[in-house]
Amino acid sequence: MTTTAPTAPTITGGIWLLEDTPPGTVFTPERLTDEHRLMDQTAEEFATKEVMAHHDQLETKDWNLARRLFRRSGELGLMATDVPEAYGGLDLDKASSVVVGSRIGQCGSFGSSFGAQTGLTILPLVCFGTEVQKQRYLGKLVSGEWVGAYCLSESGSGSDALGARARATRQDDGSYVLSGEKMWITNGGFADLFVVFAKVDGEQFTAFLVERDYPGLSTGKEEHKMGLHGSSTTPVILQEVRVPADNVLGDVGKGHKVAFNTLNYGRFKLAVAANGSARVAIGEAARYAADRHQFGRPIASFGAIRHKLGEMLVRAFAVESMIYRTTGLLDGALFDHDSADPTLLRQALEELAIECSILKVAGSEMVDYVLDENVQIHGGNGFVKDYPAERHYRDARVNRIFEGTNEINRLLIPGTLIRRALKGGLPLIAAARKLQDEIMAPPSLPELSDEPLDDQRQAVSAFKKASVMVLGLAMQQYGEKLTDEQEILSWAADIVIDTFAADSVVARAAQASTEAPNTAALQRDAACVYVNDATTRIDAAARSALAAMFEGDDLRLNLAALRRLLKVTPVNTVTMRRRLAEAVVDRAGYMLS
Repeated sequence: MTTTAPTAPTITGGIWLLEDTPPGTVFTPERLTDEHRLMDQTAEEFATKEVMAHHDQLETKDWNLARRLFRRSGELGLMATDVPEAYGGLDLDKASSVVVGSRIGQCGSFGSSFGAQTGLTILPLVCFGTEVQKQRYLGKLVSGEWVGAYCLSESGSGSDALGARARATRQDDGSYVLSGEKMWITNGGFADLFVVFAKVDGEQFTAFLVERDYPGLSTGKEEHKMGLHGSSTTPVILQEVRVPADNVLGDVGKGHKVAFNTLNYGRFKLAVAANGSARVAIGEAARYAADRHQFGRPIASFGAIRHKLGEMLVRAFAVESMIYRTTGLLDGALFDHDSADPTLLRQALEELAIECSILKVAGSEMVDYVLDENVQIHGGNGFVKDYPAERHYRDARVNRIFEGTNEINRLLIPGTLIRRALKGGLPLIAAARKLQDEIMAPPSLPELSDEPLDDQRQAVSAFKKASVMVLGLAMQQYGEKLTDEQEILSWAADIVIDTFAADSVVARAAQASTEAPNTAALQRDAACVYVNDATTRIDAAARSALAAMFEGDDLRLNLAALRRLLKVTPVNTVTMRRRLAEAVVDRAGYMLS
């Protein structure tokens, strides 16, 4: 099952920031094949009929039920998409993994458990496991016979993963003895296999495969959580656990490679799950707004509610567009490669670290907005357990903490761009110099065009230049000390996130005239609204960053340059949001894919 033929032998993460996006090159959900849609149907039926139908029982912490659901998802092949056939997998493309992850992501607690199995246990084994390790463990995990857990965080080293205190002491026979405690481990209470990170002799950060029945491994009490009550979250306690030398995952001292590449994919898949949750909530909100009457009218007819429904749709559309664009990049990089050799997959995940962090931040914050507005549209009913809006709201809050906090990911986005620029892998410095020359040159009149979305394309080009301007000036102003300026880096990240989203929605909407004619007009509305509002956000973030870097005449000069770049004509977002809201109510849910 293939999503797209490769357009280039390699990919360069972040290059879209410095180049125009060629027409027709962005992978979209409209390009999914019939096979993808059959996989989507299978996952949807499993999610609705077998998981959500028993969700209340799962929230009583019935881990026997959870294990039966794991086995059932294994029977359906839902955990096998990323795994080569030689190890019991289906060896499908990443688009297949995305359609499955979006549906299972709608399942709240089980979605979290499923993600820990597929993204955090199976994926590192596929990427870093030896042949013996893959043969021993992958078949059991893919079938759902075994459940996996990923043990990275500790009480004193959440975001600072490399500061872990868990210790692995090398023994004379080559084995290791692990001691320490891991915290907040999803599936901890009933997992069979743990991917554990510890420092060999207190120094070399390393990943290990640890089975539950190894003497000395135990799990603590279930955490009392705000949400995800139907997923197991416990400490994992290691008391002189002897682990065979063959159970080192990857190389000794290279655990950061395992951890960070796994987290890249985990961030990507978190956005996928968030998008699935948002789609469900948009449908709930639309149906409730159509049925709920106040002052003799359905509340869906009121402008304030239409604004909410329209904005929920726009934000979900933006994240979905970024997800599928990134999926296309992954599948393009992996096209026609030997799936038994994980080298290319590891390289692709590392190369797309920027996009994965963008998606993690954008996806988690989008779904929080959508679920918050879903509660608001439900009014008092949204605050009680009789309606699912209350549970959705609680379950989603942890997404901004999972897979590296959003604050950490906001630092990673510009930090990775700058690091690659300094190493010569991304021509950001040359782009910044070129932009300075352009700003100093006499202004030129923009080319007039009646082409649909042409104004939005020009706006996206301006967004890219604003991103380069802020990043270039920050590098010039602070040099190696830029890492200490977290506020400026966070503003830069917000600009880059909005730029990638705007570029993706405009590219997708432009392709919709041929790929999705039935929704093309609505996609154009969504793209126009997103670009319009992104202009204001980017301007505010850039002005804040410039004010932190400069003062006096220097500040005024740079603000003038910013104004010159961000000359974007506003559009009538009221009319566009109303059309989007009417469509989502008429079709009782998300309808742009």
